[in-house]
Amino acid sequence: MPVAIITGASKGLGRALAEALAERGWDLVLDARTAEALEKTAAGLSAYGTRVVALPGDVTDAGHRADLVAAAVRLGGLDLLVSNASALGAEPLVRLEGLPLDGLRRALEVNVVAALGLVQEALPLLRASGPGMVIAVSSDAAAEAYETWGGYGASKAALDQLVAVLGAEEPGLRVWAVDPGDMATDLYAAAVPDDADPRPDPARVVPAFLRLLQDRPASGRYAAPSLLEAR
Repeated sequence: MPVAIITGASKGLGRALAEALAERGWDLVLDARTAEALEKTAAGLSAYGTRVVALPGDVTDAGHRADLVAAAVRLGGLDLLVSNASALGAEPLVRLEGLPLDGLRRALEVNVVAALGLVQEALPLLRASGPGMVIAVSSDAAAEAYETWGGYGASKAALDQLVAVLGAEEPGLRVWAVDPGDMATDLYAAAVPDDADPRPDPARVVPAFLRLLQDRPASGRYAAPSLLEAR
């Protein structure tokens, strides 16, 4: 069975993607900071008959990242690494003039440094899986200038560049940054709590991620809506 590590997997897009992979026979290593929510998600996935390892922790902790990769080794290897865990930098979002620098550091640490650290930990397994795949969940805020989204967008722009360089340095892998588009997630609700406009359920964009896994296009940056339109 193929094996995937998914960070930020207790709810939202991470949980929706984990469910889709479990339904297709993938074994999973799941991460989230909240143990209770993660365990509930893992219990629900057990109905699909796949092996699910739930490891609560913080991706900025090097020991936790090592534990995630060690769990994948016990499952037989690693075919896919999904960096989905994210931090906003401020909740709710604020203009750059008021952005706490500690918040910006946290966003960079979670969204960029930890994502690279996990890739570094997992590279031997990914290289051996032929080809291993890496998905980094990006954002349109990485490419567009939206008021109050500066810190978060800067961190995702940095993540996009890491993905681009990793793809160039590791031609044997498939490395994708994916902008999922608008979704109804706890992260968005924390970012803009006054926004009452309805947004799509994260499960609606999962087919875009599955298309990447099926077609395995060249490494690069992709937007979920365009992947869905190409189906």
